[in-house]
Amino acid sequence: MDKLTKAEEPVMQIIWRLKTVFVKDVIKELPEPKPPYNTISSIVRMLEGKGFLGHKAYGKTHEYFPVITKGAYRKEMFKSIVSEYFDGSLSQVVSNFVEEETLNSEELNSLKEIIDKATIKNQSND
Repeated sequence: MDKLTKAEEPVMQIIWRLKTVFVKDVIKELPEPKPPYNTISSIVRMLEGKGFLGHKAYGKTHEYFPVITKGAYRKEMFKSIVSEYFDGSLSQVVSNFVEEETLNSEELNSLKEIIDKATIKNQSND
């Protein structure tokens, strides 16, 4: 799966949130200054070409919808980051957050609960 570019990311986020859109709907959701219609239309067509979107045609007008879910994209991008930057090790990912002190006590406790539940689940499957 291709990674979204900086230009594609906000457009795709809007489409995931709204579910179905016309180009004008995407433009309406973007911050000022609004980009030209042709720019967003080109981005949407590129997203469709990459397999992120499908469309329904109403004459010359197209209504676009996501083909790839946000969750599926997030999962693939996370796998890619873990592979590229952490040698495929999830424990290195968690260790990085802990060592960088970016997790507060509440987040650490939440992680501990998730790990405890996963440990119990894995033990019951053995």
